[in-house]
Amino acid sequence: MKKVQDHYFHRAKQEGYPARSVYKLQEAQQKYRFLRSGQSVLDLGAAPGSWTKYVSRIIGPKGRVTALDLHRLKVHGPNIEFIKTDIFSMNPEEFCDRFGKFHVVLSDMAPSTSGRKDLDHYRSMELARYALDIAISTLKGKGFFFCKVFEGEDLPIFRKDLIALFDSVKLFKPKSSRSESVEKFLFCQGKKI
Repeated sequence: MKKVQDHYFHRAKQEGYPARSVYKLQEAQQKYRFLRSGQSVLDLGAAPGSWTKYVSRIIGPKGRVTALDLHRLKVHGPNIEFIKTDIFSMNPEEFCDRFGKFHVVLSDMAPSTSGRKDLDHYRSMELARYALDIAISTLKGKGFFFCKVFEGEDLPIFRKDLIALFDSVKLFKPKSSRSESVEKFLFCQGKKI
């Protein structure tokens, strides 16, 4: 796996984040202002924990971030609950029973890449659809869903499905994403009740 140690990599290390991915979420927050003090947030595929740490700072002591991953987090805090689990071992309805409802569901999940763009896109869409199923089961009315996807032929169909479920759906490519990266993010605002 190629490791790129660019400006964002070094900045993340200086600022105490385990990965450069934090700046993608930070850019989305600066643009859309969807994370707020006191919220409950579900972070799917959270390891190593950059998004979790960033969220915990914004939501503050009255907020709660529930982070799920098969791999351990490299961050901790009083408003962070980490559950080491295979997300796919639970069905979406079980998430709500186990964790309650959330203001925001985040997914930075990505497949292990094969080098085949079509296969990687297909696997990315599978993860995004599973994250969406969880979001629909666990989001409070008018909640937010922010999800990573890889570009490809199924993306417009997925976006259309999101438009039916949320008041607003925006496709977002952060400046901190590498120029050669096929990753994009979907910011969904206002889950329809």
